[in-house]
Amino acid sequence: MKSQFKFSVGPWNVHEGADAFGPEVRKTIAFAKKVEKFKEIGFDAVQFHDDDAVPDMNNLSDSQIRQKAREVKKILDDNGMAAEFVAPRLWMDPRTVDGGFTSNSKEDREFAMWRAYRSIDIANELGCDKIVLWLAREGTLCYESKNPIEGVNRIIEAINKMLDYDKNIKVLIEPKPNEPIDRSFCPTMGHVMAVSSATKDPSRVGGLLETAHAILAGLDPANEIAFGLAFGKLWSVHLNDQNSIRYDQDKTFGVENLRQAFNQIKVLVENNY
Repeated sequence: MKSQFKFSVGPWNVHEGADAFGPEVRKTIAFAKKVEKFKEIGFDAVQFHDDDAVPDMNNLSDSQIRQKAREVKKILDDNGMAAEFVAPRLWMDPRTVDGGFTSNSKEDREFAMWRAYRSIDIANELGCDKIVLWLAREGTLCYESKNPIEGVNRIIEAINKMLDYDKNIKVLIEPKPNEPIDRSFCPTMGHVMAVSSATKDPSRVGGLLETAHAILAGLDPANEIAFGLAFGKLWSVHLNDQNSIRYDQDKTFGVENLRQAFNQIKVLVENNY
């Protein structure tokens, strides 16, 4: 029986094996080769960070960014693959190390919006209408360093600007309670729904649930999935696994808790996801 699901994968899922405490242990595989293998395995689409599609984008003009994205689209087309979403990688730049959208620096917030706008441009060139916001550093390491109310409002303001920039784009917020920051301004699917309702077009703002992130919040990922479905705003799911509340492990789905994995699929299937 053909699955009712469509599966996507990020190029970062095939990497050189380095971690926070150790070096690279595998050779780099070219992006085109990854896409070819993804198709062979049976994936339907590829997920992108903005700089997966356009490396070194900070040093390129807007038109150059679009051109590079078109080159990636050809690789996808040649392999019969689609793009699922584009996510601005705002956690790896010195200008966004204290948050992009919620930074206390006006210049850094403007840079974060530039990356968000360019992510929308890249998505348009790749033929997809979804922008994922993993709000990795939108919170605090030192609680007293930011006004949390202002932080939430700045996230809403940033999303509104994205909705204004492109009338067709959808924004998916991927919640996570901590790591790399200590306290996130948008840690759970419930927070995502609240932020969505406060934007100028809630119909275009939904959520992406990742199993491990729900577990890190001390929640049942199946219930987080169900909560998003109840609002009609669960627009993507990252199925993985996690050994209790510790650092984000990104383990293979089902390797830690088979019952928990079963219930995630159960709620998706029973609701015709």
